[in-house]
Amino acid sequence: MPRFARFRLIPFAIALSLTFGCQSRSPDNLSSDRENAECVKNYDPDVDYFRERIQPEYATGFSVEYHKNYKLVTVRNPWRDTNATFQYLLVLCGTPQPQGYEEMQAIAIPIQTVVTLSTTNLPHLDRLGVVDRLIGVNRFSLVNTTRVREKIQAGELIETGSGRTLNLERLLERSPDLILTYGTGNPEFDRHEQLNAIGLPVAIVAEYMESSPLGRAEWLKFTSLFFNREAEANEIFSEIPREYQRLIELTREIENPPTVFAGFSYEGTWYVAGANSYAGQFLEDAGADYIWSDLTITGSSPKDFEVVFDRAKDADYWLNASQAWQSREDAISADVRYGKFAALQGDRVFNLAARLSPEGGNDYWETGMLEPHLILADLIAILHPELLSDRKLKYYRQLD
Repeated sequence: MPRFARFRLIPFAIALSLTFGCQSRSPDNLSSDRENAECVKNYDPDVDYFRERIQPEYATGFSVEYHKNYKLVTVRNPWRDTNATFQYLLVLCGTPQPQGYEEMQAIAIPIQTVVTLSTTNLPHLDRLGVVDRLIGVNRFSLVNTTRVREKIQAGELIETGSGRTLNLERLLERSPDLILTYGTGNPEFDRHEQLNAIGLPVAIVAEYMESSPLGRAEWLKFTSLFFNREAEANEIFSEIPREYQRLIELTREIENPPTVFAGFSYEGTWYVAGANSYAGQFLEDAGADYIWSDLTITGSSPKDFEVVFDRAKDADYWLNASQAWQSREDAISADVRYGKFAALQGDRVFNLAARLSPEGGNDYWETGMLEPHLILADLIAILHPELLSDRKLKYYRQLD
C-alpha cells in the first residue's frame, strides 16, 4: 500500500521526485530502514498495543479511533469555509498495515524525525519530550521555545520556509517521517498536496480553527498521537482546564465589569474579534464587558476606524494593541486618532509583546497556545487587579 493518499501530481512535484529518487514507503519499510527501539519485534495480533489513549474534550477539529495496532485520526474543517476532512492511518511500526485503507495516507509511528511549519507545534514537542526528533522549522526568527533555539544555535535544524517559500528540495534531502503543516484554503499558499505527491508524509494541524482557548490547547493530544505519547499529553493537559476553571470562578461575582475593546487598525481596517471567537471567549471568561458582545461570530469582522471609535472611545481598557508599540507615543505616532481613546489617555492599554524572540517572534502564538490558563490569569490581573494582586504578567505588557 502506498504511504500517501493519491493526489494529482503537478509537474514540479514530478520533477523533484525524479531528481531525488523519492519513493513511497510503507510503515513496515520505514521501520526497516531506521533503527527504532520502539518498534514491535514480535507482533501478536491479539495484543492491544495502545493502552494509553486520548480523546478530545474541548477541541472539535480532530478525533481518533483506536485499534489494536493502528490509529485512525480524523481532522475536520481544517480552514474556514470548508467541509474538507483529512484522515491519517497511524500504524505501529513492526506491525502489519490493516486492509481497507488503501487510499489513505499511512504513517509509521512512533515517528523519529519531524518538521513543523508552524511554531505552535514546538511547545508540544518540548512538553512531550520529543524535541530531539525535530529536524526542521519554517522560520528560525519566529522561534521562542528554548530547547528549539538551542538546536538552531547548534546547527541541528534546517529552515524550510512555508507557503510560497517552502523549500521542497531541502525537505526531500532530509526526508522526515512527518511534516506538521496547516491549511488556509488558498491553493497558491497551501503545500500539503504537493508534499504528499512527492512522497513526504504530512499531517494538517488546525488548532487555529478552534473557537475556545482550551480547544486550541488540547491539540497537544493530536501531536502526541504520532509519538505514542498519549500518557504524557493526558497528564500535561489535565491541569490546564482545572486551573482555567478555577480562574473563571474568580470573576463570576463581578458586578460592574470594565468595558473592553481589542485590536488596532491595520492598513485602514480594524478587524474586530467576534464574541464567539477565541479572543471573545477569553474576554468573557476574564469578566470583561466586551463592547462587541453583540457580534456573535466565531471569526473577525472588518470595521472602519470611525465605526470602532464611535463604540470604543470611552471604553475602560484597550487590549491586544500592536506589538510594535512600546509606549502611548508609539500609538499616537502610528495614528494621531488613537490619542482620543479614553483607554490610551488613562494609560490602560496592553499589548501581547512581553515575550518576543530577538527577531520579533511572539511567544503568545507559540507557548501561549498551550497555556490559556496563564493568559486568562494575565487578563484577570489587568482587568481585576484586586483578584490577582500578586500576579506578574507573562504574555501581556502595559504600554509605557
